[in-house]
Amino acid sequence: MSKFRETSGEDEDRLFVRSVGKAFRLLEAFADTPGPMTLSQLAAAIEVDKSGAQRLAHTLGRLGYLEKAKGGFRPGRRLLERSFDYLRGQPIVSRAVPILAELRRDVGERVDLSLFDDTAMIYLVRLQSKRESFYAHLNGRRVPTYCTAGGQAVLAQLAPEAALDVVERSERVPTTPRTITSVEETMRLVAQAREAGFAIALEQVWLGEIACGAAILDERKRPVAAIHVVGSIAEWTSDDFVRRIAPLARDAARAISF
Repeated sequence: MSKFRETSGEDEDRLFVRSVGKAFRLLEAFADTPGPMTLSQLAAAIEVDKSGAQRLAHTLGRLGYLEKAKGGFRPGRRLLERSFDYLRGQPIVSRAVPILAELRRDVGERVDLSLFDDTAMIYLVRLQSKRESFYAHLNGRRVPTYCTAGGQAVLAQLAPEAALDVVERSERVPTTPRTITSVEETMRLVAQAREAGFAIALEQVWLGEIACGAAILDERKRPVAAIHVVGSIAEWTSDDFVRRIAPLARDAARAISF
């Protein structure tokens, strides 16, 4: 199932440029495929004929947003420049980086900053720990809001009915045998996070990991992002992790909040 977001009301929106929409959907099709995609695959992903996909791919290739590769096309390096533009223009990133670096030194574990995007959290900054993981290095990765520590910490800062709406609209598919997908159990954990000021997630996204999340608020006290501190259950008990990590993560999130 494609991960790109469909825009509702396109047919009624007289200002919407459909060709631009198709071009971006073609780029978003790679969310489901880490390797190259053929023209046929791209055409199927955005529901156009092969000729239309070829024109779009050619144009994006000329602009540097697609590159030819063995087996088809892959995203081009110009996309990295646009990611840089986005990160450079986000005040939360410049505020957070020195605080995250200090937190990383204090805890000795992986520290992440993720952006709240409705049913997903998007990693903006990732400071690696002694445990190496390929995906743990990559910015831009989306993880579910409902089952992650940072996501539950963010949901705890919403009105209960708003948090419930996000959880109910989420695609609650387990990524580990321990992923909690029940709406009722998730809302219970959100309520706990609301009371504690942080959330704990045990092996919800990756086996062997325990994570603590704390929400970052904007000027209007709305949750916009979260800090995640991630450790190994081989090295931490839940009680020790909470006792040591939670106060530091919570204080760092408050320091970054506007």
